[in-house]
Amino acid sequence: MPELPEVEHVTNALRGVVLGRTIEKASLLRQRLAPDIKPAAFSKKLAGATIESITRRGKHILLGLDYGNTLIVHLRMSGRFHLLTPDDEDPKFSHAILYFKDGERLVFQDQRHFGLMKIVKTKGLPNTRELSKLAPEPFSDEFSVEYLASVLARSNKPIKEFLLDQTKVCGVGNIYASETLFLSRISPRKRAKSIRGKAVVELHKNIPIVLNEAIDLTKTIIPDPVIIGEGVYGAGSQMRWRVYDREGKECPECSSPILRIRQGTRSTYFCAKCQR
Repeated sequence: MPELPEVEHVTNALRGVVLGRTIEKASLLRQRLAPDIKPAAFSKKLAGATIESITRRGKHILLGLDYGNTLIVHLRMSGRFHLLTPDDEDPKFSHAILYFKDGERLVFQDQRHFGLMKIVKTKGLPNTRELSKLAPEPFSDEFSVEYLASVLARSNKPIKEFLLDQTKVCGVGNIYASETLFLSRISPRKRAKSIRGKAVVELHKNIPIVLNEAIDLTKTIIPDPVIIGEGVYGAGSQMRWRVYDREGKECPECSSPILRIRQGTRSTYFCAKCQR
């Protein structure tokens, strides 16, 4: 699933190709993509709207429209955008289409069928179900050492699972949680509420470090003018991970073998010697 750095990349790529453009008409081809609205109402709310802003909140992409609405998009497992000309065929699993006045169209494709779209009033955006409980952005002033210490102290979850909770730490997913815990020298099995003092400071420091490493990586990917964000899905395959997906290989610090365990439904990678 795309995590914060990948969603940031897609957001920036969309900003470069559709910001300021006017939607002539829109089609919702799969009802469950936008379960809160009927296809006819979806088309009516978007037709004639100009895209004034494209931003990110957590793993959500927010398309701000000029008449007071915002289109929320969550890519989930496999959602992606295609910018197509009238001569191009729609890809398989096309679930929504935004048509522009110059004949081009933006197609949302989702092979796994887990993506989400929702049209909301912009003034009420922070209070929507999708955004209202999200933790502060990890690069914001609100995401302070004091904030992190307070939410850690109230949680009995293993720290790896804690980091995946978007109401506690926003934007971190499975890959970056393992990497952050390795940098912080914290065992993924350790309970969140047991992490105190200098360990909190280290964790707070390393969350944005790991996310920024991945964001910097996505900046080196040559953009595909047709498939928005192509190449960033699973961008970790291009990154030199310290522990993620390195089961049995040597730890970069102590040469002990990297271990893999299951936590919840996800794989966790760590060094038992370095992370305690």
